[in-house]
Amino acid sequence: MFLWLSEILRDQFGPLNVFRYVTFRTIGAMGTSLLIAMALYPWFIRRLQARQIGQVVRKDGPESHFSKAGTPTMGGVLILVAVTVSVLLWGDIFSSYVWLTMVPTLVYGALGFIDDYLKIRYKNSKGVTGRQKLAVQFLTAGTLCVAMYGGFLGEQLADTHLYVPFVSAQAFSLLLPAWLYGAGAAVGIVGLSNAVNLTDGLDGLAIVPVMVASAAFALLCYLSGGSVGLEVGGEIHRFVMSDYLLIPSVPGAQELTVVAAAVIGAGVGFLWYNTFPAQVFMGDVGALALGGTLGMFAVLSKNELLTLILGGIFVVEALSVITQTTSYKLTGKRVFRMAPIHHHFEKKGWPEPRVTVRFWIISLILALVSLASLKLR
Repeated sequence: MFLWLSEILRDQFGPLNVFRYVTFRTIGAMGTSLLIAMALYPWFIRRLQARQIGQVVRKDGPESHFSKAGTPTMGGVLILVAVTVSVLLWGDIFSSYVWLTMVPTLVYGALGFIDDYLKIRYKNSKGVTGRQKLAVQFLTAGTLCVAMYGGFLGEQLADTHLYVPFVSAQAFSLLLPAWLYGAGAAVGIVGLSNAVNLTDGLDGLAIVPVMVASAAFALLCYLSGGSVGLEVGGEIHRFVMSDYLLIPSVPGAQELTVVAAAVIGAGVGFLWYNTFPAQVFMGDVGALALGGTLGMFAVLSKNELLTLILGGIFVVEALSVITQTTSYKLTGKRVFRMAPIHHHFEKKGWPEPRVTVRFWIISLILALVSLASLKLR
């Protein structure tokens, strides 16, 4: 909104030119979402308590979690409000990248909202069935992929190359058929959405890796789509950063930096009240939505394979559930004491804060390894 207004009024008021810079709007988006979250969460938590919107705890879960029953949940609603308002104010409202990211974020958020509501309404931990969730998620992701890779949104968004981390994008990439790439992208988006949801099982456990991954994606998107002006011989020449770094060039992807910053700001505000012992939980409304957001960052910035490293915490959490389920069905034996894997460590006697902080540290290390790929090619 501010960018659009500056385009109209900058001839009358020169200082509005500052809104042309993605870096300035990135800071603005982060600050706005942080202020919204920090200011409104106390009121929001009181409203959740007044309406008795509390967490339903699994009966087969760790005993330490039984005391969490009734803690306000669906806190992800305010995360989505903060992110959406910030993006509308500071983002380019005419950018396809912005809307391609916000649509699944809001749709998955609505799906999570319904799931949370049913759990609270019927006092059980089931909610929307797994098949129903996957149907809505794949329908949304599939529709977006058809729009992108079917040529409906222009050639710029129809790149079906698959780039390998730590390998020069200009030297090697895999060109996949549009249908195959689109199908893989949809699986990745849905998979990451559910992986974040599985990770959201301890106080503060999911939101920090989400923020760390968002910060890494913010940098990757900015470098993939941005350029800088250098003065040479009295003339300004545009310097394309992706060409220098040998990473995929995605013109326009720098606008995703604003979205990522809004996620970080809202995440920090949420963490203030979600840190151990949590005053509010994210719920599926937040976890499914934020996972979908990260999935779109990965696909739109052409970092699909790198996300396996960057989002390693989420990948391991999802694989632990798949491994546990498969092993029990085939052999009747469990690999872990409990899945997802963070509960396994709790069952081994680790205090909840120890599990959480160590997972945070691992997510930070994985982000640093991922960013190292910018130069190690």
